[in-house]
Amino acid sequence: MNSENFSLSEKIVSSSYIRQGSQARRSHEQLIRHLLEQGKCPEEGWSESTIELFLSELAVMDSNNFLGNCGVGEREGRVASSLVARRHYRLIHGIGRSGDIAAIQPKAAGSSLLNKLTNSVVLDILKLSGVRSVASCFVVPMATGMSLTLCFLTLRHRRPKARYIIWPRIDQKSCFKAMITAGFEPVVVENVLEGDELRTDLEAVERKIEELGAESILCVHSTTSCFAPRVPDRLEELATVCAKYNIPHIVNNAYGVQSSKCMHLIQQGARVGRIDAFVQSLDKNFMVPVGGAIIAGFDQSFIQEISKMYPGRASASPSLDVLITLLTLGASGYKKLLSERKEIYSLLAQELKSLASAHGERLLHTPHNPISLAMSLEGLQAESDKAVTHLGSMLFTRQVSGARVIPLGKEQTISGHTFRGFMSHSEAYPCPYLNAASAVGITREDVTLCIKRLDKCLKTLKKEGNAAKSSSPVPPVCQEDTTGE
Repeated sequence: MNSENFSLSEKIVSSSYIRQGSQARRSHEQLIRHLLEQGKCPEEGWSESTIELFLSELAVMDSNNFLGNCGVGEREGRVASSLVARRHYRLIHGIGRSGDIAAIQPKAAGSSLLNKLTNSVVLDILKLSGVRSVASCFVVPMATGMSLTLCFLTLRHRRPKARYIIWPRIDQKSCFKAMITAGFEPVVVENVLEGDELRTDLEAVERKIEELGAESILCVHSTTSCFAPRVPDRLEELATVCAKYNIPHIVNNAYGVQSSKCMHLIQQGARVGRIDAFVQSLDKNFMVPVGGAIIAGFDQSFIQEISKMYPGRASASPSLDVLITLLTLGASGYKKLLSERKEIYSLLAQELKSLASAHGERLLHTPHNPISLAMSLEGLQAESDKAVTHLGSMLFTRQVSGARVIPLGKEQTISGHTFRGFMSHSEAYPCPYLNAASAVGITREDVTLCIKRLDKCLKTLKKEGNAAKSSSPVPPVCQEDTTGE
């Protein structure tokens, strides 16, 4: 409805009512105008009606929704199912063009505007979350692993002689396979044990650089968010080393946006040394469906180079999902979620510590990990070799998802490389343990139920262990021979 249509409406319905409706409409349009002017996440979240109005306005700007459009090409935004069309708000053309995921589509002005606005809003959120000097970012419709691969492939053109990627060990398959898929050889640097924590071995990283030669190294591939007792890499020191040897530095920040500590590490690393790009998951940080990531960095030209490496057009679904979510939450709503997550981290730590003490275990001391916690399972291991793995299956069947039970001595071969002590980020961590994380969206009820069910499982396993011991046949006691010497 434009002003002319409102004027015509006054001939049909009382003008006072129409003016009231027009003012209501303008309040929606005012919010949209601010978004277009500023390109930032609104401070307060929008109503669903405002978001749907905005998306509808975008959709009618795409050629597949033109009245009387005649499409004779091979890709005209045709959709057989109306349910599918509604699911995507009739934004069917996706984002980008065949040569660049960030390019404007002539036949899809609405989808192109959606893409540009999403990248701008997400950039604003990255700054609000702690990386104030980030220069550019874009949403890519791939999860974190493939997004890392895209970064490595882009660096290949800058460093054609490179064969290796230096990687402080983290036992997560996708980031390892990202390097293999890109055609490079990971150089795994084992972590060092400091107290209970597994930390970056900086001396070993530098030795590998000098041993292999800087020109043969594509980049250092570091990590922020991770499962305790592994803690975020020493990003400032690694960034300084990368700057010293002129080696690129890619950071796997998978679920680090929700942590001010992880984001501060990235900001500081870029300030004192070199960080070329950092990659984060959409679903882990913004509570949207799996399938998208954000690639961000401090050099706009390099981030644009990565986006141009993406072959072909791309799905707009991840961009649409995260834009709807951030418009719904607003900056204040997202910051509130982050604050609640931090509070519940303290609650989870307190509850796990109490539970561990009650069962003769302990909460591992991992102060440098701001998201994940670990509780020892040494007493459980002493009961039975199978008790530790049994605990994991018991929790899963009791609908405790996300908890990870880490036994000792597991081996895993990935793309020809064998990891000893797999899942523990170390060849020989001193004890088995259980992981739990306070990630964005977690509730106090989640913590309460998890602790209650974990307590029951531990009691059941202890009871079973005691029963097994009491039912074991007692070997006969040998009588001492006293008949003579």
